Amino acid sequence: MPTYIVSAAANRLTQQMKQGIASRITESHSDATGAHGFFAQVIFQDIAEGNHFLGGSPLKADHIYVHGHIRAGRTPDQKRSLLDAIVSVIVAAAATERRYVWAYISELPPSQMVEYGNVLPEPGHETEWLDSLSTEDRAYLLGIG
Repeated sequence: MPTYIVSAAANRLTQQMKQGIASRITESHSDATGAHGFFAQVIFQDIAEGNHFLGGSPLKADHIYVHGHIRAGRTPDQKRSLLDAIVSVIVAAAATERRYVWAYISELPPSQMVEYGNVLPEPGHETEWLDSLSTEDRAYLLGIG
């Protein structure tokens, strides 16, 4: 369901930082939305030197960007809580200042998303969705994380 893409300068984030960020973004998403952690994926993208500009000039600061694609239907409070948590996760795990963290959430209708081979449920119907899957698929999902 949610896909979080974390972009930073190449070699800015260590493997340990990435693991911490991925774990904590997953927890933050679950805490804010109530969705199972197996729905959250975190993808890291390294930005090569000279490939990032801000205001038309080469980036000179330590910016880290998180763009989350989530299912539509969350409340404004849930989204605000999630954004606040994501910023705190990045600040702590990457040892950076809040001013260098940019976070965005984009919403997609569940009916336009397929994950694990199935159209996704509306928020709040994850349990029924999970129960409707085959025993093998359900076991696979519950074994993630």
